[in-house]
Amino acid sequence: MENLNISCLLNNLQTNYDPEIFDFSNIKIVEKVIKFHQSLPGYKPTPLVNLSCLANKLGISHLLVKDESQRFNLNAFKILGASYAIAKVLGNRLNLGEDELIFDKILSAQPEFQNTTFVTATDGNHGRAVAWVSEKLGCKAIVYLPKNSSPARLQAIKQFGAKAFITNFNYDDTVIYAEKMAKQKKWILLQDTSWDGYEKVPTHIMQGYFTLVTEFLSQEPKIWPTHIFLQAGVGSLAAGVLACMYTSAQKNKPKFIVVEPEGAPCLYNSMELNEGRPYRVKGDLPTIMAGLACGEPSRLGLRILKSRATAFIKCSDHVARQGMKIFGNPLPGDGTIISGESGAVTLGLVYELLSNKRFKHLKDKLDITRDAKILLFSTEGATDPEAYYEIVWS
Repeated sequence: MENLNISCLLNNLQTNYDPEIFDFSNIKIVEKVIKFHQSLPGYKPTPLVNLSCLANKLGISHLLVKDESQRFNLNAFKILGASYAIAKVLGNRLNLGEDELIFDKILSAQPEFQNTTFVTATDGNHGRAVAWVSEKLGCKAIVYLPKNSSPARLQAIKQFGAKAFITNFNYDDTVIYAEKMAKQKKWILLQDTSWDGYEKVPTHIMQGYFTLVTEFLSQEPKIWPTHIFLQAGVGSLAAGVLACMYTSAQKNKPKFIVVEPEGAPCLYNSMELNEGRPYRVKGDLPTIMAGLACGEPSRLGLRILKSRATAFIKCSDHVARQGMKIFGNPLPGDGTIISGESGAVTLGLVYELLSNKRFKHLKDKLDITRDAKILLFSTEGATDPEAYYEIVWS
């Protein structure tokens, strides 16, 4: 039997609510983000699935899941961030006002930017999103993937006309390489992590994720979560959702739990080993959760999560496999969700916390009671189909 490890670090570095940190998520920006996404061809909200039978089995009030496998037929949530960030880049070039930032308005000016090239490093989903948006708008895209990336993920990017390559580097060094090529070739770097001197584009990507919260609030106006489990690679999704939830609704704030693979716990280690300052996990980052295999956190994401996240958890790959199997083989009465390794890890974690006596102390530490209303985001579908079917149906 493979190892089952779960480590929980309560956030003792929380600060008082700082409006300046959360200014980028004010309600006007949230409204502009959803307006842009609604203008994209084929836009529709992704389903919110109520796993009521599983919630009852686990002894909690509600278990809600946003199913991002159905986002624009791209199998992942990343398109929300990439599309909004590219729109902001091109909108600035075209001198478009904030209220003019809609897809058709940008596309109508396509001759003015058709030779623009966007470049990015990716574990798969972000790069596919950049390729999709670039193709829709008539731009060019160059995408670099880290070593040992799945050929299926590479091909999924190339199908949208991008030039894509698997490098000999791990994820973080692939990011450095993409930045170097952007400077050499005068391409536009569209990276979903931030560092000193590079925060504008990552901020727009995080703002793109606000649509997840906007959709949730419209889909479920009655059930307000007590706990939100958010998977993290560099931390942009987790920070974006947290910030938007803080500014979009005047209700009791949920407990936000950040979840990472134990093979790439850059946020966990930043909090535990470096007093909340960025800490890079070096090496090959061994984990099946390809979308979360990031060794260095986003500076902006870490700053937000440090200020308000409740806890940071790292767990073994077994937890992700467990989540995939539960999503794919639901209890009678619950809906099926096709969820990949990175998308399913939070469900696997919730299941272990609530059903495995080994982790009762962690359940109590997070104050998960019978009244708990838990919200999850299944961030990807079967982005590597061969691996998915081997895990879920083996």
